[in-house]
Amino acid sequence: MIKLNVTNEFSRLKAVVLGSAKSNGPTPKLEEAYDPKSARHIQQGTYPVEAAMVVEMEAVAAVFEKHGVTVYRPNVIEDYNQIFSRDIAFVVEDKFIVANILEDRSREIDALTHVISQINPDDIIEFPENAHIEGGDVMPHGAYIFVGTYRGDDYPDYITARTNMNAVRHLQSLFPHKKVKSFNLRKSNTIPEDNALHLDCCFQPIGKGKCIIHREGFLEEAEYQWLVDYFGKENCFHIDKTEMYHMNSNIFSISEEVIISEKNFTRLNTWLRSQGFIVEEVPYFEISKQEGLLRCSTMPLFREPVIEEKHT
Repeated sequence: MIKLNVTNEFSRLKAVVLGSAKSNGPTPKLEEAYDPKSARHIQQGTYPVEAAMVVEMEAVAAVFEKHGVTVYRPNVIEDYNQIFSRDIAFVVEDKFIVANILEDRSREIDALTHVISQINPDDIIEFPENAHIEGGDVMPHGAYIFVGTYRGDDYPDYITARTNMNAVRHLQSLFPHKKVKSFNLRKSNTIPEDNALHLDCCFQPIGKGKCIIHREGFLEEAEYQWLVDYFGKENCFHIDKTEMYHMNSNIFSISEEVIISEKNFTRLNTWLRSQGFIVEEVPYFEISKQEGLLRCSTMPLFREPVIEEKHT
């Protein structure tokens, strides 16, 4: 059986699902794009090719191997995008939660039957049909679960709005002992620089009590300010709109000390090292063209339990 335990974004990782870029399929038609960044690259003829993305994902797999992490990969579905494993399911505490994902991507979970079959069925949770949720919006953080959402009445008009308030409320009912705190995110179907597709596209906690944050990703100033106050301004690395577009907040922590980051994130990586982190740099620029990066393509299954969560 596979043991599950995820209570934060950064304690020592022992097991993870890493997506796959193999048999990724042809470049989508413009009307098939799920987000404005992919649409832009389709229009410009710069959409990433499979061979380049496979190389990038294998570089991440090599880092996991170096650090002794058990890695599960999805079964390959021919001509199907299976890169972003975080979207389709996620773990909170010892529960494996199946996301309510866009209908066009519903086959992705089927490619993980070899993983799911090793999980206690009592620990697998499916959300109600009207509770939309994706893993990129959900961040366990000790006593809290941070959740990105969109509260506007025009929610149905945004293909970029992936987690609704029904899901936030359902998450609270599943974890009554946690404080589920939601954040209203800025959405755009057409301008990627103005679109926080998921919470991890504009914010992420990392080890040592630090976080990466993009102010304009939050629609409500008070919610952004709550995070700054919570972590402490000196512990917040602020990224600008261009850095958000390139997904600087979508890195991935193997432990409190070790972070996988894109090799072109010069300003971020320099700061991380100045704060005492070990930075494992990988190429991930091509995959980032689909408005997702390292956190999006990884689904942690087990992180070492911590005796006392920070900031609880």
